[in-house]
Amino acid sequence: MLDNDNDNDNESKIGRNAALAPSPSFVMELASEDTFRLNVLLANKPKAIRIDESKLIVYGLSDKGEAKVELKPAGRPEQYLRAVKELISGHILGSPGGYPIYLKRWTRMGQMRDESLEQLLMLGEPEAVVAAVGSPGLTEELARRAWWAMEDADNARRMLENPNIVACSLGAELAAYVLDYLPFETETDSQTDSVRVILKPGLLEPATVADLWAKSSRKQAYLVGFLQALPDALPEPLPARADAEALAAALEPLRAAGNPVARQLLRVASGQGQRYLKTVGGVLDKPPNQDVVTAAFDCLRDYCAALRPDGDPKLALAAVQAEAERFVTEGQTHAAVREVLAAYPGARDDILAMRILSAAGYGMIRPVLSDPTTLGSLMRRKLKPVIDPLQSYIDRLRTGG
Repeated sequence: MLDNDNDNDNESKIGRNAALAPSPSFVMELASEDTFRLNVLLANKPKAIRIDESKLIVYGLSDKGEAKVELKPAGRPEQYLRAVKELISGHILGSPGGYPIYLKRWTRMGQMRDESLEQLLMLGEPEAVVAAVGSPGLTEELARRAWWAMEDADNARRMLENPNIVACSLGAELAAYVLDYLPFETETDSQTDSVRVILKPGLLEPATVADLWAKSSRKQAYLVGFLQALPDALPEPLPARADAEALAAALEPLRAAGNPVARQLLRVASGQGQRYLKTVGGVLDKPPNQDVVTAAFDCLRDYCAALRPDGDPKLALAAVQAEAERFVTEGQTHAAVREVLAAYPGARDDILAMRILSAAGYGMIRPVLSDPTTLGSLMRRKLKPVIDPLQSYIDRLRTGG
C-alpha cells in the first residue's frame, strides 16, 4: 500500500506529469495498481527513492515522512523490478532505460554535475547512490537523503572524506555507524580506511578513541589507520628521546628558520615521534598481508617526506641505501643537511635513517616478493631482508645511537 497519499490531489499531478510518464510498452509489464501507485508516489515529488528488492517494496522519502508501494509482481521478480526502475527513470530523467549507461560512465569518472545529484538519489539504483555520496558537491541535505536511501559502510566512509559532511551533525552519526560495523569488516584495507576516517577531529569522544586504540593493539590494520589519521597526536605518547633536549638546543634556531631536516629530526625525537616510530615498528613486526605492509611503508614514506620532497623513488632497498649514503656524504650540496650537520655533527646517522625511510614503498617489496597473494608467515619470511633493515633504521631514530 501507499502511505501519506492524497489521491484526489495526486491524480491531477499525474496528469501534469503525463509527458514524463513511460510509454505503454513499459507500463504493460506492471500491474495496473502498481503503475498507478508508483505514479502517485512520483507525483508527490519524493526527495529520494529506495527499493527493497527482497521484499519488493518501493519507498519514497518526503518532508511528510516515508511512503511505500508494496509491489505485486505479475511475472518474474527480476524482470518486474527492472520494469519498475524503467518507470521511475522515465519519470525522473525522461529516459526509460533505468540508470543510463552514460550516467554510469560519468559518475565512475567523477564527471557528474552537482546539480544532477538530486536526480541520482531518486532513481532507486544503488550505483547511483554510490555516485552521489562520492561527489565533492554533496551537501548535508543530500547526504542525509543518500544515507536514508542506502545505509552502507562504504557510503559512510566516502561521505566522511568530505569535509562538509564531517563538520555537520551527520558526520558523527556516520562515524558511529562505521565504528559499530568495524568488527564485521573482513578486508584489512577497509578496516584501515574505517579507522582513518572516524578519527577525524570532532567525530568521536576521547574515551571512544582510547577504547579503539586499546583494541588496535591486536589489529595491525587498525594501527595503520591511526598512523594515517593522527601521525602527531597518537594516544599514549612516549618519553622523548634521551638526547631530545640537546637536539633542541642545537637545532631549534634552524627549525624556526624553516629548515626541514631540523624540523623532522626534532619531530622524531619528541614523545609523539617516539610513539609513531614504535607503532609503525609494531605493525611491521607481524603484518598479516601485503596490504598492511604496503600501507605501513606508505606511512613511513609520508612521515619522513621532508627528507625527500620529490616523492617515492620506487627503488629497491640496496639502491635506496646507496643513494642515502651519497645524500649524507655529499650533504654539503644540500643546504638543509649542511646546516644540521654543522650544528649537530652526531645527526648524520639520523639523517641517513630518515632519508632511507622516506623511500619506503613497493619498490622495496617487488624484488623479494613479486606474488601479491603471498600471506602470513611465508610473506614475512620473504620480506625479512627488507623489513629487518628498516626496523634497524626505526630503532636508530628511537634510540639516537
